[in-house]
Amino acid sequence: MLTFLALAAVAFLGIVPQQSQSIVIYTGWERHALVGSDVRLSCSFFSWRWTSDDVTFSWTYRPDGSRDSISIFHYTGGAAYLDNKGPFRDRVEFVGNPGRRDGSIVLKNLDFNDNGTFTCDAKNPPDIVGRPSSVRLLVFETVPIQAGVITGAIIGVVLGLLVLIVVIYYLMRFLVARRVFNLSVSKHGKKKKEGSQQRQGPAASAEPAKASSDKKKQESRKDKK
Repeated sequence: MLTFLALAAVAFLGIVPQQSQSIVIYTGWERHALVGSDVRLSCSFFSWRWTSDDVTFSWTYRPDGSRDSISIFHYTGGAAYLDNKGPFRDRVEFVGNPGRRDGSIVLKNLDFNDNGTFTCDAKNPPDIVGRPSSVRLLVFETVPIQAGVITGAIIGVVLGLLVLIVVIYYLMRFLVARRVFNLSVSKHGKKKKEGSQQRQGPAASAEPAKASSDKKKQESRKDKK
């Protein structure tokens, strides 16, 4: 048993270092921006290790319709190296915080020629195994309405209609219940009134009969006299 536990512990310790050397990089999926504006391209990562002093970030750019990528930004050894020769020279600003695993950049004064795919790669030694993440930039003269906005509007309208239908349903139920209650009260009051009249009917007819009987008795007495 002890031998089995020892072997299991060794196997576990052998697996952990392999898992801890992986790194997961995150960027947005797609960004829209206007001509002449600035846009922030976010990049962060998850690592099993504490943030290393040797953490690095690299950004590359591949224009639409091209197969080749060019380097536009690199961060290593606590210093940022910006593109000073390519299409983004003097238009790239590092706004990330490596200590918080943030390697974001800002592209300034965008142009239609900036459309393309931007890829971020990060290393946090000894975690260096990971797949770079990419975000596509689309530059427009006017930013189009995104599908998510339309979908959200449709969902909002549908939910509003459902709420309205529920309110109308319960309002109708209330009105129907109130109508039934009023009819029940009215019917009960009518029956009570009719019952009272029926009880008074025999008594009223008994009074003339009693008066007639008394009159006959008086006449009979007179005849006897």
